[in-house]
Amino acid sequence: MRVALIAVILVVAAGSAQADNCGKSRDYLFGNLNDLTLPPKAYEDLFKVCMAAAAMSNVKDAYILKDGGIAVIAKQDSVAATAATLSRFCDVYPKTTLHFLTRKELLQIKSIASVVKISSTSSTSCQKIKGIA
Repeated sequence: MRVALIAVILVVAAGSAQADNCGKSRDYLFGNLNDLTLPPKAYEDLFKVCMAAAAMSNVKDAYILKDGGIAVIAKQDSVAATAATLSRFCDVYPKTTLHFLTRKELLQIKSIASVVKISSTSSTSCQKIKGIA
């Protein structure tokens, strides 16, 4: 019984730690309102998308990007794993862009500010993937 309780606590703690960067990136963006490219309501909606992305099985961490994309760090960086994650994400959020952070980008990340400024334009939007763009 205690082992099960400890396991549940660890899973909840791990999930909230992942989602914490969704909150940190949203807070950073709202702290720089003059620099936003989207209306504040859009970032609130993206926060919910970010939280859902952070809970996906192949996502280690997730962030809201200034340009409206969602950046994620994959647990497994294989083509099959990222394709499955992208497919599930685009099924649920067909108007959003999921950007898998590259190894090069990960090395350049020094703070939340450096993450939110990463562009998701190098990633194919879900609209294009789903053929609705």
